[in-house]
Amino acid sequence: MGYALAAAAAALGWQVDLVSGPVALAPPPGVTVHRVTSAADMLAAVEKLFDTCDVLIKTAAVSDFRPKDRLDHKVKKRDAALVVEFEPTVDILKTVAARKKPGQLVVGFAAETQDVENYARRKLAEKNLDFIVANDVGRPGAGFESDDNAVVLLGRDGSRVAFGHAPKTELARQLLERLRAKVK
Repeated sequence: MGYALAAAAAALGWQVDLVSGPVALAPPPGVTVHRVTSAADMLAAVEKLFDTCDVLIKTAAVSDFRPKDRLDHKVKKRDAALVVEFEPTVDILKTVAARKKPGQLVVGFAAETQDVENYARRKLAEKNLDFIVANDVGRPGAGFESDDNAVVLLGRDGSRVAFGHAPKTELARQLLERLRAKVK
């Protein structure tokens, strides 16, 4: 969805910086891609770009957790522990949205499998967002690993707009048309 939004934004004439982890997708034409490999890399890249952006759209969390201990070498099977401890990663969207300036529009995605809109509304408030896209990723044929999706755009102002099952490229265009009117 992030790549579809980046392509649609570039087609609208927007200057687009896409911060991306490893994917098997070609970069959209006219988009500047910033490659990252970890949550810390992504946070650094987003923080560097955020102050000068008009619109930030975060389509996915990198990971909520990372292994607590990282080894620089292969662990032999006989020496491996059967339990891996994890620690939380920084919530990138919440971190940068906390320093949002007047005129900046911050949009997040809530990928959920149950009680989708309620969880999305909670994230909208907790993360200081202007909009959140509620994305039911448990639905077959939509969301992850699919070219199609169906989402609901929820606004801080209480607005709710459903975008039906369609190719991600079409949903991206529709979402940006809706958001473009909100950009100052």
